[in-house]
Amino acid sequence: MGVFDNAKDAAEATGKKIGQLAEEAKDRINDKADSIKADAEVKRAESDVRKAEAQRDATEAKNDYKEKLRD
Repeated sequence: MGVFDNAKDAAEATGKKIGQLAEEAKDRINDKADSIKADAEVKRAESDVRKAEAQRDATEAKNDYKEKLRD
């Protein structure tokens, strides 16, 4: 029975190792997905800032034009 016990132990160790590798791969994928989501959020925020700045500049230009018409 020693050979069978050794084979059983080896199979269990292999199964545990495969399980650990699968869990690590899943964690890496989740980390990468979180990173991509965070990058997308930053780009969206930067886009919102550029849009707000463009609106501000347009308003300033409109107000400057109106002011010149008053003169």
